[in-house]
Amino acid sequence: MTPRLFVATRNPGKQREIRALLADAACEVMFPEDRGLWERPDEAGLEDAESFEGNARRKAEYFAKLARFPTVAEDSGIEVFALGGKPGVRSKRFAFPPREDLREQDEANNRELLVRLVGAPPERRRARYRCALVFLERHDARPWVFEGQCTGRILETPTGSGGFGYDPIFFSDELGKSFGEATAEEKAAVSHRGRAFAAFAAWLAEHPL
Repeated sequence: MTPRLFVATRNPGKQREIRALLADAACEVMFPEDRGLWERPDEAGLEDAESFEGNARRKAEYFAKLARFPTVAEDSGIEVFALGGKPGVRSKRFAFPPREDLREQDEANNRELLVRLVGAPPERRRARYRCALVFLERHDARPWVFEGQCTGRILETPTGSGGFGYDPIFFSDELGKSFGEATAEEKAAVSHRGRAFAAFAAWLAEHPL
């Protein structure tokens, strides 16, 4: 039987990326909906830690207990150096608390960040995306942590319609264009999430489920 890996995210954009990033892994990837784990009120407080790793660990422990499968969770966000690292761990709820309409949430977060950087020169728009993964074989097992990051700057206006989140306003140093303009394959090769999951996939190859 093919081993199963539970991935603790409900975000459709992240689910698409993670399926592709783990396509070559020797396991079946599952998400909450695949296990009939519909959203519960107590999930609202899972991302209150002060670090990406802390949020990822809380989600991994929570869902590993419910799903009863090896579980990986990630938390990620964008950090603008001139804003002291904001939005950081508050990236998803930078403009206001999370809404059911993810597109509305993304657009509001982007607007909020652009407003805070109005008139800022390029050197004040430097930023990085960061991602932390936490893998647990069981909810009480030793956590394995994997990280990834990529650098760039915040554009003055959104560019491109691809990706999600802050992608249309994040200009990648390595790609020379925004993540909103990049193909899924281009983004995966250099993105924070792509790098974190590449490290995790390499580890999985040596530590089969």
